[in-house]
Amino acid sequence: MDESRIHVMIDEVSLQNRIRQLADEINHDYQGKELAMICVLKGGVMFMTDLAKYIQIPMTMDFMSVSSYGNQQVSTGIVKIMKDLDNSIENQHVLIVEDIMDTGRTLQYLKNLLADRNPASVKICTLLDKPHTRVVPVKADYTGFVIDDKFVLGYGLDYEQHYRNLPYIAYVE
Repeated sequence: MDESRIHVMIDEVSLQNRIRQLADEINHDYQGKELAMICVLKGGVMFMTDLAKYIQIPMTMDFMSVSSYGNQQVSTGIVKIMKDLDNSIENQHVLIVEDIMDTGRTLQYLKNLLADRNPASVKICTLLDKPHTRVVPVKADYTGFVIDDKFVLGYGLDYEQHYRNLPYIAYVE
């Protein structure tokens, strides 16, 4: 990819400030409870690890790999589980931590799948939301930033497995 087409959308300081605010909301909402944070790999890993640093309540972390993209820039609509949870979530308060929510297919599928495993609750926390690209009615309980319909990368998001290590969110012109 021609790197001159990559432009900063959300800088590192703004990201970290918003992540602290999200953690404060989560700490308040789950006060007196234990939280099972489930990261959707690979894109959500940077977001979840930074978010976890500010969580003040008892918590566990687990990981799932779910894909509806393959090597495409747009969702194929077919959701595949590449890696399932290592631990049971029965009677747990589950927070799905995702990098970006666009069509909503993957998160709706994942939320329904996890709800069938008898957790105490299931909520969604997404760093980025593109609500105008939604094709299924799913809504995040915690949202970092609402963004326009642009192809984004950095801070865990990739283009053909590259650019995940950028400390900010960028868009491709």
